[in-house]
Amino acid sequence: MLRLHTKGIRAVTNAREAVWSRLQALKQHKLADLFAADPARVDQLFASLSVGEGAVLFDWSKTHLTAEMLGLFAQLAEASQFDEMRRRLFAGEVVNPSEGRAAEHSALRGVGNPASVEEAEALRARMRLLVEAIHDGALGEVRHLIHIGIGGSALGPALAVDALARDLALVDVHVVSNIDGVALEAAFAACDPATTMIAVASKTFTTIETMTNAASALQWLEDNGVADPLGRVVALTAAPEKAVEWGVDETRVLPFANSVGGRYSLWSSIGFPVALAIGAEEFEAMLAGAAAMDLHFRDAALADNLPLRAAFADQYYTRARGCQTRAVFCYDERLGLLPAYLQQLEMESNGKSVTAEGAPVTFPTAPITWGGVGTDGQHAVFQLLHQGTNLVPVDFIASIAPGDQLDPAHHRILLMNCFAQGAALMAGKQSDDPARCYPGDRPSATILCDDLDPATVGALIAFHEHRTFANAVLMGINPFDQFGVELGKNIARAIEQGSESFDASTQGLLEAAGLGG
Repeated sequence: MLRLHTKGIRAVTNAREAVWSRLQALKQHKLADLFAADPARVDQLFASLSVGEGAVLFDWSKTHLTAEMLGLFAQLAEASQFDEMRRRLFAGEVVNPSEGRAAEHSALRGVGNPASVEEAEALRARMRLLVEAIHDGALGEVRHLIHIGIGGSALGPALAVDALARDLALVDVHVVSNIDGVALEAAFAACDPATTMIAVASKTFTTIETMTNAASALQWLEDNGVADPLGRVVALTAAPEKAVEWGVDETRVLPFANSVGGRYSLWSSIGFPVALAIGAEEFEAMLAGAAAMDLHFRDAALADNLPLRAAFADQYYTRARGCQTRAVFCYDERLGLLPAYLQQLEMESNGKSVTAEGAPVTFPTAPITWGGVGTDGQHAVFQLLHQGTNLVPVDFIASIAPGDQLDPAHHRILLMNCFAQGAALMAGKQSDDPARCYPGDRPSATILCDDLDPATVGALIAFHEHRTFANAVLMGINPFDQFGVELGKNIARAIEQGSESFDASTQGLLEAAGLGG
């Protein structure tokens, strides 16, 4: 991925293709036959990682991975120079060649280049001082925070706050990303302007949606009698000088490094709303959980590496079985935003059609990530998973410990449904009535947490970050740029400036909406 400094890129490509030829030549076995043939299959494809005071169990036994296949995928990783790519990632070297940048999100959690880790610790200490000052009342009574960002600057905080701050939020946090004013008005309606702070999260502090929403939030404060609206603003950015120029006092500007991409930025000052909601210590616990996954991913051998094994399954289903989508269903209401978070992480990172060297790829790259929560999905989209014509690998995610204080029957039924769906997808059921026939042999993986505490949430997110990176290495693409995001933005600016003419359809829509020149 990531520009390969070897004697020849062609040699690496040829080595990859040679392994893929052997993988695709393997006989395809049914899941039921794999279990019947190997009594130890569960032992071989179960793995767990200690995280905080608990553990996370990963079960790939209901996928079509076999020992022979895992061996070939390990050869694919070696042919793709996985060890070297992983070393570069954690050393803080350039792994984003198109932009000449490192990707140092793991350093924010204490695992990475020592100088970067030290800088991250200093910035986090600065954020902690501000968080604790707010909790102690140094900035007056603060009961609400409206966090304004978009993309990674909003999805990560929204996920973590929703997962961890439902019961014990120290500050009520509302995350607003959409430029649609309805979203911002909903946050206004839930907050008292006299006790509300605004967090403006933008790496460049120029993102038009974020800055437009921020200006409207300031106007709302002013219209409701707040004497110094800018005094209620915290800026989270990699461009602190722009935040100061915009009017934020430098004591309330929380910077982060340019080497941290937006969709990996939760661990930086972008995590300010999380720390404000759950407390600085709990935020640190989330980082520690992510660091546990970092250390595993950095140090584990290929055969035992959890994110890499997940990438092996991803590559098999996308490339060898032609699966165009991957579903994620969380049997925990607190993880309801995880599928949306993973959509950006995986599709923005690996939704590419060229290699890191700019050559066209000759195989499918990222599948479409989608999903929802159980048991809601069972009464909606699972019809397609069980009897549709598309083969869709599914990840199920659940927690053994419940997140509620109700009758234990609630959580028992939830978990039974989660495990039953995986079993049903694999086993299927034959019937003389074609409409009631389930083909089975449909793959799933399960991630089962002891509890959904901050450390576990951190580990889950870091697992998917490294899974995304591992997929990119196996494909030879760069997961850290996202130029596809820019084209639509540029055209929107051209519309606003009236500087270009457009196709007849677009021009007709502009005129119908009163936007035509």
